[in-house]
Amino acid sequence: MKIRFYTQSWPIRGSFTISRGSRTQADVVIVELEKRGVVGRGECVPYSRYGESVTSVLSQLEALVPLLEAGLDRFSIQEILPAGAARNAVDCALWDLECKAAGVSIWQRLRRYPPQPLVSAYTLSLDSPDMMEQAARDNVQFPILKLKMGGEGDLERVAAVRRGAPTAKIILDANESWTPELYQELVPELVKLNVAMIEQPLPAGDDEVLAELPHPIPLCADESCHDRKSLPALRGRYEMVNIKMDKTGGLTEALSLKYEARKEGFQVMVGCMLATSLAMAPAFVVAQGAQVVDLDGPLLLDKDRENGFKFIQQAMQPFRPQLWG
Repeated sequence: MKIRFYTQSWPIRGSFTISRGSRTQADVVIVELEKRGVVGRGECVPYSRYGESVTSVLSQLEALVPLLEAGLDRFSIQEILPAGAARNAVDCALWDLECKAAGVSIWQRLRRYPPQPLVSAYTLSLDSPDMMEQAARDNVQFPILKLKMGGEGDLERVAAVRRGAPTAKIILDANESWTPELYQELVPELVKLNVAMIEQPLPAGDDEVLAELPHPIPLCADESCHDRKSLPALRGRYEMVNIKMDKTGGLTEALSLKYEARKEGFQVMVGCMLATSLAMAPAFVVAQGAQVVDLDGPLLLDKDRENGFKFIQQAMQPFRPQLWG
């Protein structure tokens, strides 16, 4: 097997701001695995919140080269690499290679029904209430708006977006920026604004108090949920888990996490990092039947890669085999 990995930077349309800072480009790592002339690809996003960087991911991949050349498979990679971006890219490239080598689609490989189009949330970057209201008006065609929150001033931001998009389903992503006191202050008012879900209100590791607080709006674990090992600590604190390929370390664990989460009574959200359609394709597989889909990464970029996802009337259409799987 031949291995190639490299980085790419994709400009963001404008900028993208959350509680931890702003970005103007999406930096991704691509893994290509070639065997007997067939190439499988995977894309990942190193995320500093989890102690990752492009450099650290490239180092992990470099160390894998001898093992991959010797024929390392999807199952062994789960034991060798921790859940994270590097394993995601390799795992998804191996899935792609398997499908292409066998001449089957990922749906056939998994013995799944043909995929359905999905309606994804569209993310509004953290900004002033006036700017977020204008962003809501500019994107009122999207039925689900996901608002990035930052703590102080969040109620005004949500109220402004509700004015700009009166009929939209609104979900919030606090990115760990709230305190228990702010949570208790905001939630009754957010109920009045018909907020449908709140993602990761408190910092991961300091969210045990959520088990003692009221949940009139369902809560979704993001930074607190990485893989199946995360689930026991989430009981009573959250109603939903956000599955992302770069947290689970690839499609293999993501599918297992989805199964176990549902078995434990959690609803499922499937989200993404800022990346191209190549990173969204495996997530689209997991997102079939999910309660919330948030795979708008390509829509937030200035341009997407060739053979990327098509959106028809805001519905994300099944990807073509030229992209992945």
